[in-house]
Amino acid sequence: MCTYTTVQNRVEGSAKGPEGHWMRLSTATVYFDHPVHAMAEHTLNIDLADPTGGPAARVGIELTPASARRLVAAIEEALASVPAELSA
Repeated sequence: MCTYTTVQNRVEGSAKGPEGHWMRLSTATVYFDHPVHAMAEHTLNIDLADPTGGPAARVGIELTPASARRLVAAIEEALASVPAELSA
């Protein structure tokens, strides 16, 4: 069953794109659906993109729900260990 729930947010950062070049990121789209490549029935899918660069200017991530939760916990732990003045 698909929820069609999609969350999009503005981000600031960089990622190495499909041709090995770095690109700026401005949007993150997160949704739970059937994966394209991952070997799972459903995954949390994250598209990090620079819409000004066309359809190829993106990095796609497909994570199992358990992996996605571990990633969120790892991000929170890493950010919590940084002094506030560095992570503002």
